[in-house]
Order: sequence, then C-alpha cells, then structure tokens
Amino acid sequence: MIHLTAIILTYNESEHIQACIESVQFADHVLVFDSYSSDNTVALAEAYDAEVIQREFDNYAGQRNAALSAVEGRTDWVLFVDADERVTPELADEIRQKMELSGYAGWGIPRHNFIFGKLTKGAGWYPDYQTRLLRVGKSHYDPERQVHEVVVLVGEEGQLETPLIHYNYHDFSHFVGKQQRYVAYDAQILHEQGIRPKFRNFILQPLRHFYWRFVTLKGYQDGLHGLRLSVLMAWYELRKYWILRQLWSDK
Repeated sequence: MIHLTAIILTYNESEHIQACIESVQFADHVLVFDSYSSDNTVALAEAYDAEVIQREFDNYAGQRNAALSAVEGRTDWVLFVDADERVTPELADEIRQKMELSGYAGWGIPRHNFIFGKLTKGAGWYPDYQTRLLRVGKSHYDPERQVHEVVVLVGEEGQLETPLIHYNYHDFSHFVGKQQRYVAYDAQILHEQGIRPKFRNFILQPLRHFYWRFVTLKGYQDGLHGLRLSVLMAWYELRKYWILRQLWSDK
C-alpha cells in the first residue's frame, strides 16, 4: 500500500493542534514537527498519539526540508498541513485517489481562506493553490525562499479540486502582525537585490496594488470585506517601500 504521512509544523499551537490532528487521521502516520513550543502543544499532540520531533526554527523552508528528511525512507508521500488548516473528508478521499496516479511528484491544493471569520474568495485569496502533497525523494523546498516557500519538484505537478480549509487571520491584530513580518522580509529582499525606492513608488505601487486586489482579483465580490482587505494590502505595499527606504538610509 502507498504510505502517507501528515506533517504539521507547530509553534505554540495549542488552540488548533487537536482539531488539526483529528482532520488528518485518515493518514497512515501523523508527525508534529515542533519548534520548541512553550505552551502545551507537544503534550496535546502526544495525547493524540502523534509522533513529535522538535527542531529549533530557522526559517520555513529549512523547517519543511528538515521534516522531509525526517520521514525519508519511512513513507511514500507527505501532506503538509498547518495547524490552522483542516482537511475535510472529501479532500482526504481525493488525496488518496491522486496518490495512486504515477508520474506525479506533487499536487497543489486550493484553499478556502477564512479571514476575520469570513470565507474570502476575492482579492487573491482563492483558489490560493498550495503545493502540499509531495512525493518523498522527488521534492524539496528552495532554501533561498525562506518565507512564502517554493517547492522544487522532480516530476509533474497536478492540482486537486477539493479545498483545504484555512482559518487565516482570526482578528485584526493577527493580520497586522503577520503582514508586518512579511513586508519587512520583502523589503529586505529588494534591498539585497540593490533596488532603491523612487518617489513614484510611494504613490503608484499602493494604487496599483489596490486596483490589482480589488478589481483584477475581484475583491469587490466580497463587498465591504473585500474593500477593507484591498485597502489594507495596498497600505502594506506602501509600508514595504518605506521600510526599503529606511534600509538604504541606515546603510
């Protein structure tokens, strides 16, 4: 039989870990790959008979590659699931079916993102494909992409139809905290590439980003919720260039 291991990366995920593990019970094995949580995440995972491996966090690509190495030789496929994500029975059935197909090294899975408790399909949050079902030995993560990881496959990639449920950004402070980290990272990348901000970037880039989110990616379909998200993402586009300016000023 084809063997599947579900891998859940965690750090202080006691709020989510039990429900997440329950949703991946269809897998042959569950591995919680923990970054030395200071809450009771590990105890809760062990109570569900999940294997727990702890590793000091360096970056997301490094953590996922280390998790892949930990199961190499023990499983045929891995399914990466974040603690705030849930696999539905329908998705579990489709995953089992796709694993039987030869020639594929990985599969992208669409996500239903719940932002501030609302299913969000516009402004770029759907279908939001994530390459999470990976054939072991035929896949790894690009070490140069430490955030917004990129999977490198030796073989063909397919796409599933059934969405993964993602409880993303449960409140405004959660959203702000993550976006601040993301734009700081993106600004650092631009700085390393030698890109200097120009005056027009502070005006045109946020406007273009708003138009892209709200019009091109159909954020308007989500009404006021889509408008708010498009405005917020345009604001953080401005913040990215402001941080980039500060990086050059410090240098």
